[in-house]
Amino acid sequence: MKVLWAPWRIEYIRSPKHEGCIFCDFPRENRDRERLILHRGRYSFVIMNNYPYNPGHVMIAPYRHVGRWEDLTDEELLEIMRLSQLMIKVIKKVMNPDGFNMGVNLGRVAGAGIEDHVHLHIVPRWNGDTNFMPVVADTKVIPESLQEAYEELKAAIEEMMEESKSV
Repeated sequence: MKVLWAPWRIEYIRSPKHEGCIFCDFPRENRDRERLILHRGRYSFVIMNNYPYNPGHVMIAPYRHVGRWEDLTDEELLEIMRLSQLMIKVIKKVMNPDGFNMGVNLGRVAGAGIEDHVHLHIVPRWNGDTNFMPVVADTKVIPESLQEAYEELKAAIEEMMEESKSV
């Protein structure tokens, strides 16, 4: 039997779990870099997934605590969709993926880890990113640290925002 060491996981295993709603609490803390908040809009924000399916996996959530997609306001929906366009452009520029998965998991049965605050997932995909590791070893290999990905994506967002102001 082969052993795959992932010593960085022990910090998560041993750490106390967040008691409240991360989509409500994290934006209020004003610790964007630490909480992996990449961008703030008026009604919603972009945050990196702390347990990503792939590098660059982000989520877009409204600031308002709302558990049903159909209860989002028109302003929230529009901004979530506009931020999804921005993030696709940013991730393409920084990471050059071959495609994307985008989705919303509504309800525990649909895979929602946080079911009482809706959020949109954007997961970059590359040809061959699904390989033998998840199938044989039930292990996903993430080739870039969250902090490295955060810094790259954050810089690209700021650059794109500046470019859009000058047009």
